[in-house]
Amino acid sequence: MRTATLGPAQRAESLAGMAERELDVLVVGAGVVGAGTALDAATRGLSTGLVEARDWASGTSSRSSKLIHGGLRYLEMLDFALVREALKERGLLLERLAPHLVKPVPFLYPLQHKGWERLYAGSGVALYDGMSMARGHGRGLPAHRHLTRRNALRVAPCLKKDALVGALQYYDAQMDDARYVATLVRTAASYGAKVANRARVTGFLREGERVVGARVQDVEAGGEYEVRAKQVVNATGVWTDDTQAMVGERGQFHVRASKGIHLVVPKDRIHSTTGLILRTEKSVLFVIPWGRHWIVGTTDTDWDLDKAHPAASSADIDYLLEHVNSVLAVPLTRDDVQGVYAGLRPLLAGESDATSKLSREHTVAHPVPGLVVVAGGKYTTYRVMAKDAVDAAVHGLDQRVAECVTEDVPLLGAEGYRALWNARARTAARTGLHVARVEHLLNRYGAMAEELLDLIGTDPSLGEPLRAAEDYLRAEVVYAASHEGARHLDDVLTRRTRISIETFDRGTRSAREAAELMAPVLGWDKDQVEREIEHYRKRVEAERESQRQPDDLTADAARLGAPDIVPL
Repeated sequence: MRTATLGPAQRAESLAGMAERELDVLVVGAGVVGAGTALDAATRGLSTGLVEARDWASGTSSRSSKLIHGGLRYLEMLDFALVREALKERGLLLERLAPHLVKPVPFLYPLQHKGWERLYAGSGVALYDGMSMARGHGRGLPAHRHLTRRNALRVAPCLKKDALVGALQYYDAQMDDARYVATLVRTAASYGAKVANRARVTGFLREGERVVGARVQDVEAGGEYEVRAKQVVNATGVWTDDTQAMVGERGQFHVRASKGIHLVVPKDRIHSTTGLILRTEKSVLFVIPWGRHWIVGTTDTDWDLDKAHPAASSADIDYLLEHVNSVLAVPLTRDDVQGVYAGLRPLLAGESDATSKLSREHTVAHPVPGLVVVAGGKYTTYRVMAKDAVDAAVHGLDQRVAECVTEDVPLLGAEGYRALWNARARTAARTGLHVARVEHLLNRYGAMAEELLDLIGTDPSLGEPLRAAEDYLRAEVVYAASHEGARHLDDVLTRRTRISIETFDRGTRSAREAAELMAPVLGWDKDQVEREIEHYRKRVEAERESQRQPDDLTADAARLGAPDIVPL
């Protein structure tokens, strides 16, 4: 099928088109749930709009642990329904919907007690595998296995000998969360959804009690649009309560934000062929393979400060280092940390004060006619959340609407991916790129890698790596601006690529080269190029400063020292 190009012209056309005639469904918020909702609605034949105040996935959906998993720890809470649902979704993503983006990842669970713990934990992991197979979507992953201490240390030599008496190894899956959402948005657009980022909802349109659309401000070009829709879906995650306030309704539930931070360290700092999952007194700690890096996370603490830029404090970083070092033979230090990022989980508030015990299940409500609210949940089950949100919206439409079909709608790049993967050596020979570069493109764009290869064919200099971030090709920066809706340097260095967390300079050395590649696509003059570079440097400085602060309050104040960029 044809792919959608999300360049500057298409964004302008989408905004104008949304205001031109009434939509069936307008989705507010382009995290994974909002993007999934737009795809669900569009593939049912509904006229659909999607607006996002900042960038695709710029909130929670680009700052997760980057895991697609059933939620092994929810078995211990006896939440079998959530685990069963998540395992089905994991299988669909791996096998059918996004095999180019979602990949298997092994985890080692060290055992610290002889006898009973192997039986207890082993039963849980066996049930996890069994539930996956029972859903018919677990055949893509190897089964778990029991390891002696000697065998565990063979696959994970980084562990202290006295940190375990044995281990279990099992498999889950992972993806680049921001890239996944960008692909989801493009897939929705390819099925006819009108999509626009940097388009902020400033209020809802009302006729009596009924919500009949939204006022949308174009943050980039200025001006405001009235977008009318038969149903509006609020999918704004941790901003749910703020969005609800625009309607003058508190809503039927309350969303609390829980902060989770992650550290990124180079691959050579932890000698292991497998990821690790460790228990802490509050939650679990993951050490996750991430290309030429490891991601170490996460924390779980209440957050009621700035939602757009949650800050990691020095105390957060120390907490993770202390817990991971309790099992590592060679401890990590602050100097080993390449990148740090913080995200907020949208949790449905319950009776518990501990955010780790609040519900990860989702809720859909219809607080006033014309408005649907979806909140809670976890990344892995976004498709189910989207289906439930559109089902609720359909109830308010005076027309027959098809059932959800997204279980059978692969994301852009999935069709043909396996065939292109099998032919990657031939592609390398044809294009002159090293086969490792071709593999990199296929695992980030799937079959759409051909579009990047066409760019390189037209301008061979785009086949060169970025000078200060050699994992990425120059073509990827151009493509982000021309095809993926990137509007600013921050979008490219933080979300379309992961340069901001994968280099010790946090992307500052790549800023000028990337900005100059984006400029012709986005029509920037020299002044705007300089503004983009300066803004990015200030952002990095503010983040570094926040990470030196002792607590949330001071870290938040430091991070807010770098405001968001808008063109002058």
